[in-house]
Order: sequence, then structure tokens, then C-alpha cells
Amino acid sequence: MPINDQNRPMAQKLYDSAPSSRQVAKFLTASTLGATLLFLSGLTLTGTVIALIIATPLMVIFSPVLVPAGITIFLVTIGFLFSGGCGVAALTALSWIYNYVQGKHPPGADQLDYARNKLASTARDMTEKAKEYGQYVQHKAQEVTQGQAS
Repeated sequence: MPINDQNRPMAQKLYDSAPSSRQVAKFLTASTLGATLLFLSGLTLTGTVIALIIATPLMVIFSPVLVPAGITIFLVTIGFLFSGGCGVAALTALSWIYNYVQGKHPPGADQLDYARNKLASTARDMTEKAKEYGQYVQHKAQEVTQGQAS
């Protein structure tokens, strides 16, 4: 015979709906960790504000030196990064070319072969058209010279 929920004692209802000890441990661990991180975040913010308050007069005094120095450091850093990127790109390209020449079929080799064949085919077609046009012009020139000779 099922027990009606309204007839159960209040203590039994609370016991059934209470979280397990594992859930309580998870909650306590998460809240402790969260509170600690929140405290450290506040401490870091406070330290940053204090350091900024102390350093502001020095930054104002030395700004004619610091700003150009910062710009120079930024540009030099960007230059080195760009140079390194170009070096990596060149090494990658040389490696790809080496693999292609060795016949190892690197990625994109099919597209390169297709483009090369298409270009060669177009060049042959244009060569034939140029020869035909040259013969046509030569024929017309002979007709004109023969017409003038008569």
C-alpha cells in the first residue's frame, strides 16, 4: 500500500530531499576555490591600482623617453616576428618544392599539374593560331605584291 506524501513526517521529507554527501563535498570545494580565487583577484586589482598610483608621476616625467622607446620596441618586435614568419613560409615552400621534385606528391600537386597542363595546352593553341595568322598575313602580302607588279 503506497504511502501518501502528505502523511509522511516532515523530517522524512527533508531527509529524502537533502543533498548527498558527494554533492555537499563538491559544493564546498567549488565555493572554497571560488572564494579563494575571488580574493586573489581583488588582491591583484588592489596591487595594480596602487602600483599605477605610484608609477604615474614617473611615467609622466619619463614619457618623452618611454613612448618612443615603446614604439621602437614594438616595431622591432613586429619586424622580427614578420621576418621569422617569412622564413618559415620560405622553408615550407622549399620543402614542398623538394617533395614535388622528388615525386612524393605533396598536397596541391594535382592542382599544380592541372594548371601546368592547361597552360601548356593554351600555349600550344596560341602558337598554332599565331602560325596560321602569320601564314595568312604572308599570303595577303604576296597577293598585294603580285597585284602591284601587274
